[in-house]
Amino acid sequence: MDRDRPPGETVPPLLVACALGIERLARRGGERGGAPGPVRVVRTGMGPAHASRGVDRALAREGWGAAAVIASGFCAGLAPGMHPGDLVVAEETRGPGGAIACDGVDLLVKALARAVPGRTVHTGPLTGSDHVVRGPERAALAAGGAIAVDMESAATLRTARAAGPRPLAAVRVVVDAPEHELVRIGTVRGGISAFRVLRDVLPAFFEWHRSLLLPRR
Repeated sequence: MDRDRPPGETVPPLLVACALGIERLARRGGERGGAPGPVRVVRTGMGPAHASRGVDRALAREGWGAAAVIASGFCAGLAPGMHPGDLVVAEETRGPGGAIACDGVDLLVKALARAVPGRTVHTGPLTGSDHVVRGPERAALAAGGAIAVDMESAATLRTARAAGPRPLAAVRVVVDAPEHELVRIGTVRGGISAFRVLRDVLPAFFEWHRSLLLPRR
């Protein structure tokens, strides 16, 4: 899923990290056009340990050491009123290693509004977990200020930051929420809605990448 670097191209590449095959499938073919530089969508596997190892391997590839990194895929919404298919743009990710600030949050929000018009975009802290979160644990995380939870974003951004300075972001699509948990009726419909949104977000990632990295003229 790589694009060849054009001769003389100085724009660092963009690495989009996701955990699941279905998350990667949603981006199939989309990375081939519209990006300002090379793009790779990598499946790391589920959970923080797999995310960390997968990002380490991806950044170790020749030419990818300075890549901007976006953690993306599905998440569980924590805030009341969230619905499957809503978007979450992290202001920071929270995990055992501490909080990692995200770059270009306002840029991403505006770019997503153009890429997937009509979808609600939430911003705030995105917290990490090593397991699926439900019920009282979901409420406790929300009480701590987080608006969504997933298992890979915090580890992805922490690992990328440890490998060197670079733009970082986390964009997730809500697949379940307090009023729409995965165990309830309507899960399949909600999952399809989230998949369709995830399929359409790559142009917003490219706009974010271009805005942060291309020389100003």
